[in-house]
Amino acid sequence: MDLLQLRYFRTVARYEHMSRAAEELRVAQPSLSRSIARLEAELGSPLFHRHGRRIRLNQYGAMFLRHVDRALSELDDGRRAVREARDTGLGRVSVASETLLTITRLLGSFRDAHPRADVRLFQSNAEEMERQLRVRDVDFCVASQPLTGANLQSIELAREEVLLAVPRGHWLDGRESVTIPEIADQPFVTTRPGHWQRALLDRLFSSEGLAPLVSCEGDEPGASQDMISAGLGIGLIPAISRRIGTDAQVPVAWVHLDVPDCHRVLTLVWNRDTYLSEAALKFREFTTSRPFMTHRLPDPHRGRGHELPEQHDS
Repeated sequence: MDLLQLRYFRTVARYEHMSRAAEELRVAQPSLSRSIARLEAELGSPLFHRHGRRIRLNQYGAMFLRHVDRALSELDDGRRAVREARDTGLGRVSVASETLLTITRLLGSFRDAHPRADVRLFQSNAEEMERQLRVRDVDFCVASQPLTGANLQSIELAREEVLLAVPRGHWLDGRESVTIPEIADQPFVTTRPGHWQRALLDRLFSSEGLAPLVSCEGDEPGASQDMISAGLGIGLIPAISRRIGTDAQVPVAWVHLDVPDCHRVLTLVWNRDTYLSEAALKFREFTTSRPFMTHRLPDPHRGRGHELPEQHDS
């Protein structure tokens, strides 16, 4: 077997679809199929279950993929180390986040402090983050929900209250707090399953034996406030959105949820077995050596009407 065969196999295993893999690899599908068949012949075992045009990794394929991931990642790390030792810059740091709003200012400050660093940013949900860390596509993930996987290490960056945002003029506009049963029949703007807002929404309603009424769902968490302001529903929005002043551009009213643990915990996650460039090491130091955002969760019963406690950068 050769490296090209292994890369072909890893791509086919990721998509479990020969045509999509061939398209990404920019090779003809028959050629890709023959390469996988030769690899299976050399290993003496099929790596996929085949059902017509559909393929799925079998137990041998899943086992082999773990070793291929490690081997190719080590080679990629070696090439990266040589390239960065040769270059005059700090190298590259790749970061994934569920929403870009969360880390925009952080990355801007990091670039100002380290202009020679090559920064790459990806928007990913939790499942994709776990894959990216496993195959070393990214150095770090700024995650809003726990990530699972071998060799993952994390540090808490911040925790913040999650608020209920409602359109101006809504019957909740002016309320200090509200319970889940009170909003059980309200249409919600949220993200698709896999994003932290949806996971939190489902958990809060499930704790009351209820299910949320979802009117709008998508993959861009940052668009939720616009849709809420337009009157398409209500939704869960992290306190950072109010703190950085987005309410001035997208007006909504803010209400506390009278439930326990209605907050988001942000963590920086990385694979401790992955090679980290100088830029990546400086990014980790930069991110963990200063407050990411306010760490104090406001008292849900403070303030009057729908006003929230004043927040300060610390």
